[in-house]
Amino acid sequence: MAKHQNTVGTSTYEKIKRDIIYGALAPGVKLKLDTLKHRYAASVSTLRETLNRLASEGFVAAEEQRGFFVTPVSREDMIEITNLRILLECHALAISVQNGDTDWEGNLVAAHHKLHLMEKRMLAGDDSEKETWKRYDWEFHQALIQACNSRNLLSLHATIYDKYLRYQMLVLTYRGEEAVKEHKNIFEAALERDSASAVKQLEDHIRRGVEHTLAVM
Repeated sequence: MAKHQNTVGTSTYEKIKRDIIYGALAPGVKLKLDTLKHRYAASVSTLRETLNRLASEGFVAAEEQRGFFVTPVSREDMIEITNLRILLECHALAISVQNGDTDWEGNLVAAHHKLHLMEKRMLAGDDSEKETWKRYDWEFHQALIQACNSRNLLSLHATIYDKYLRYQMLVLTYRGEEAVKEHKNIFEAALERDSASAVKQLEDHIRRGVEHTLAVM
C-alpha cells in the first residue's frame, strides 16, 4: 500500500510540475484542491503533500490562510534564475570536460544528434513538436555536464533548469540558425576537451537565450 501511495504521489507531482512548467497552470493561478482532485485523480492529502513539495522547490507559493498559488513570474526572477543556471552549469561543464570518458562522449554525440535533427526540422518551418525540441535541448545540456560526478550539483541544476524552462515556455519562440550554431560550438569545444572555450560558448548561449526571451515577455 505504501509503495502504491508513493507511486501515486510521484505521478501527481510530475504531472502538476509539468503543467506549471509548460503553462497549463498559469503563473499566479490559485491551485484549488477540489479542482485539482478531479483534474489529477488524486486525494486531498496527496495534493497537499505534492503542493508543499513544489513550494519547497519554488514552483508553488503557499500563503497562510489563502492556500496555494502557482509562483508568479517576473523579469527580475528570470534574470536571477539565469545567473544561477550559468553558475551551476558552467561549473559542472568545466569538471565534466575534464572527467568525461568515452561513454560520456558517446552520450553527448547521441544527444547532440537528436537535438540537431529536431533543429533542422524547426529551421524548415516544422514547429509542431516544441515540447520534444525542448526535451532534446535538456538532454543535450544534461549530457554535457553528466561527467561532473556530483549528484547534488546535477540535482540543483535540474531544478534551476526547470525554472528557466518555465519562462521559455511562456514565450516559446525559436532563435533559429544562431542557436543551432551555438549548440554546435559548445558540442565541438567539449569533445575537443577545451573547457575554457566550452564554458564561454555555454555562457554566451544562455545569455543570448534569456535576452531573446526578455525581449518578447
